[in-house]
Amino acid sequence: MAARKRSTTQAAASGRARSRSRTREAGLRFVPSARSIVIGVVILVVAVGGYLVALTSSIFAVRSIAVVGGSPRVQAEVQKALAPELGTSLLHIDGNAIAQRTAALPDIVSVSYDRAFPHTLRIRIDAERAVMLVRQAKKTYVVSARGRVMRTVANPGKSSLPRVWVAKTEKLSVGETLSAADGALAAAALAPISAGAFPASIRTVRTTKDELTLVMRSGLEVRLGDIGDLRLKLAIAKRILHLAGTTPPSGSYIDVSVPERPVLGGINSQVAG
Repeated sequence: MAARKRSTTQAAASGRARSRSRTREAGLRFVPSARSIVIGVVILVVAVGGYLVALTSSIFAVRSIAVVGGSPRVQAEVQKALAPELGTSLLHIDGNAIAQRTAALPDIVSVSYDRAFPHTLRIRIDAERAVMLVRQAKKTYVVSARGRVMRTVANPGKSSLPRVWVAKTEKLSVGETLSAADGALAAAALAPISAGAFPASIRTVRTTKDELTLVMRSGLEVRLGDIGDLRLKLAIAKRILHLAGTTPPSGSYIDVSVPERPVLGGINSQVAG
């Protein structure tokens, strides 16, 4: 009986030893050999060296700048501003540098870029949208929907954009953003009015501390009050003009300053439902 127990114990010990041996062999199979380690290091060195060469050489140098978005004039301005990037490796292009070079362009809201290997830098711009002219004595400025002064114009008569008049004492310069009193309020009101969105052409915009009025080329006034619920007010005014059938005569007005109680007034004054 004792011999049988020793035999069983020895067999169990032998089995455990074989199991440990197999475990060590399996583990050794996953340990890389010295040769594999050397090959891996060589590949890494070659990859890093290749990257450094590409970074400092002309292999991926920028040879052309493709600009998408905005008008041809704005695209030309962006290409001129980014001309110093020509010759720079695409791998070395810095988004912050691009933003700094284009920040001074008054026609640009934002800029994004992409690398088109081997030699093209692609630029996508979000351009300002002109919504009105600000008249100040003999000077005329184009202003965007965000109230930013985009540029001056020599012949304002050729533009169909609405006009806003400001005092001579106000200091305006290209690139600045207007205050509410100087026209930012009017710009905010005109921003949602796209081409064809309103059935009448806007000639001028009058602004006071508490009142915003659109004056149509027919002489009709659309009194908006403040810019709260602006899209709703414009939609109501458009509906009233549609129900009227014809453009109300000069001297008439549509008051939607209180959207719940719109008024069509002036000649043959009546309340519009």
